[in-house]
Amino acid sequence: MTKKKMALAACSGMSPVGLVSRVAAADTREENENVISICMGATSADREGFRGLIKKYPIIAINGCEGECVNQILAQRDVKPVKTINVLQELNKQDLKPTDVSRLDEEGERCVQFIKEKVKKSIDDLKD
Repeated sequence: MTKKKMALAACSGMSPVGLVSRVAAADTREENENVISICMGATSADREGFRGLIKKYPIIAINGCEGECVNQILAQRDVKPVKTINVLQELNKQDLKPTDVSRLDEEGERCVQFIKEKVKKSIDDLKD
């Protein structure tokens, strides 16, 4: 994985794809010391500590659905992600369907593993 620090900004929506987005981002962050995660709630609320953080590192936006809330919130702060992943689109291509907004079942875990691989590939593609 990358030696360059990257940031992941994941959907925080209360939907099954929102859960998959958050878990995939959290797992990827735990597995790579050069990856940080961005709190979209704090970013949306324009919390002081996050104003500079979102401009400091390249960000991969992990949107849950077509609403692309992550991209919209970042755009409101004049930040453009270096890569965008739409979790719902990616899962649909593989006929994967998470079902719960707060718990991962076997299918949800398969979804997370698939999205984690997409995120890791994006990170590797963007490294120096």
